Parts: sequence; C-alpha cells; structure tokens
Amino acid sequence: MRFLVTGTAGFIGFHLARRLIADGGAVLGIDGMTPYYDVRLKEARHADLAKSSAFRAEIAQIQDDARLREAIGAFEPDVIVHLAAQAGVRYSLENPRAYVDANLVGAYNVMEAAKAAGVSHFLIASTSSVYGANAATPFRETDRADHPLTLYAATKKATEDMAHAYAHLWKIPTTAFRFFTVYGPWGRPDMALFKFVEATLAGEPIDVYGAGQMKRDFTYIDDLVEAVVRLIAKPPREGEPAGAHDSLSPSAPYRVVNVGGGQPVGLLDFIDAVERALGVPIARRMVEMQKGDVPVTWASPDLLRALIGYAPETPVEQGVKAFVDWYRGYYRVPGGA
Repeated sequence: MRFLVTGTAGFIGFHLARRLIADGGAVLGIDGMTPYYDVRLKEARHADLAKSSAFRAEIAQIQDDARLREAIGAFEPDVIVHLAAQAGVRYSLENPRAYVDANLVGAYNVMEAAKAAGVSHFLIASTSSVYGANAATPFRETDRADHPLTLYAATKKATEDMAHAYAHLWKIPTTAFRFFTVYGPWGRPDMALFKFVEATLAGEPIDVYGAGQMKRDFTYIDDLVEAVVRLIAKPPREGEPAGAHDSLSPSAPYRVVNVGGGQPVGLLDFIDAVERALGVPIARRMVEMQKGDVPVTWASPDLLRALIGYAPETPVEQGVKAFVDWYRGYYRVPGGA
C-alpha cells in the first residue's frame, strides 16, 4: 500500500512512517523543515527513514499548493495521513499567523489533494485542545467542542470541520484523531518531558506550571502509532456506527476518535517519574499556569476500543525511561540511574 504522510520529519510523523515501512508500505513524506525547533533533529529523523528504499522525502511546505499537488499526483497514494501542522499551545500566543498559514491554508491544500487523488481513507491529526473549556470528563468525541481557548485549538477544530465538509461533498472516508500529550523517544524539544530532561541534565531548575496541579492523559508514541495503524484499516462508512457513543457523522463518512488511554497523570507524579529515570534530583520552580492551558485532559478511550480493540496502555514510568535512554544516547550524555 502507498501512504502519503505529511510531517514525516516531525515527532509523530517520523514514528508513523517508520512503522508503515516496517509493515511493508511505501511512504512519501512531505515536510517543510520549518525552524520552529532544531532542524537538525528533523533532518536526523528523515535520515533514519531514508535508510529504507520504501521512503521518499519531498521537502515542501503544505502551503505550497502547486508543489503539493505535483508530488501527490506523481505518487498516487492509496491513503493520506495528514500530520503536518504548526504545533504548540503557547507558541500560538507569539506567532498566531503561523497557525493560520499551516493549519488552515495548508490543511485545505491537503484536502484538495486528497480529493484529486481519490484516496480510500484520509486521516487527519487533531488535538485534545479542541475540548477547550469543556469541564465534563472524561472527554468524549460526542461532547461539544465549541469553546477553544487558544488559536491553535481553534485552527485544529476548524480543520476538523473543513474535513467533514469534504467528506460530505466528495464522499472521502475521513478519520480525525484527537491526540493527548504524546511523548517518547525522538520527541519535540518544546514539549515538557524534553524540557525537564534537558534542564535537569544542565543543572538548571524546571518550570512547573499551575503549581503542578494539572493532569494530563499522557500517550506513549508507540501506543499512538499502533492505534493510528489500526484506524487506517477502519475507514468510516455512513450508516455503520460502532456503538452508542460513536461520533460517526449522520451526513458523511466521517468520524472523530480520541487516541488516549483514559488514565490522566498528575504533573508532579510525572516529574517524579522523570526524576527516577534520570537518577538525579530535579529542582522545581513553581510558576503560574499560562494562558490557554487547561487543568486536565482526559480521554474517553471507549470509541477507540470499540473500533480497533485497543487503547494506549504504556505506563508513564516505562515511557519516560525510554525517552531518557534515547536522549542520553542521541545527545551523548553519560550517566544513568
């Protein structure tokens, strides 16, 4: 099978492409190599993928409609997985334009390309941030998500709505998956785990937002990839709901699915796990919660389990250790617990 994956130099896209190749697929990866964080890490991910002849990279921005159409038209993918986006809740306060360009204009271009390619399944990445001010937990896909708290969340919800319209108009089977705090080896430098490890090994304190009272439904990267791979084989079909809580649209082959384990972990407990994995004490500096942050994210995994018989389950202790081991190896930092 031929897969187009956008964002293959990114954290999640890299891991997904590697798994698809390992399973015998051919992957065209499109990535703009934006300097949001260290491009050398992105280049290293692509270099790892390029060890396989089943991978080909196209370095292009998804905002470049002509380049995108040309690359996709030549490749003729069976499935498109759209992961490329401007990520980061806090960065959306600093550079909102980047979110409009990548997450709206870029997503529109990919949807047009999916329509032209006539793919059997179009999958797009969304985020738990779309639940915004929703106070009911755990978050269910059928909950309203009408009150985003950041522009990042607003653009991702808009992407979901755009994808629904395309699924309705052009009968493109479409799955939007909402990710919950993904972490693991090759993770992004702007994420909390990376920052905690980097600062601690440099002998610096970490910033703990909201006095550490926040909770997150942490999702280990291998679990997320397993879920996405299984979802690829489950394109939505109109009139075939998977149960009472299915988000299947009544007017399109379109479904939203949480990809999370449903076991939120307190931030202080997460930091304790990092401390144990590093084997050195972590100096903590308590700071106020930042604009746009929410006190808890908590996925209901019921629909995911109904669809694929699986939900993320890797314990934080195990996942954090895997990241720390990777970090020490990649950055050649000696020591260990």
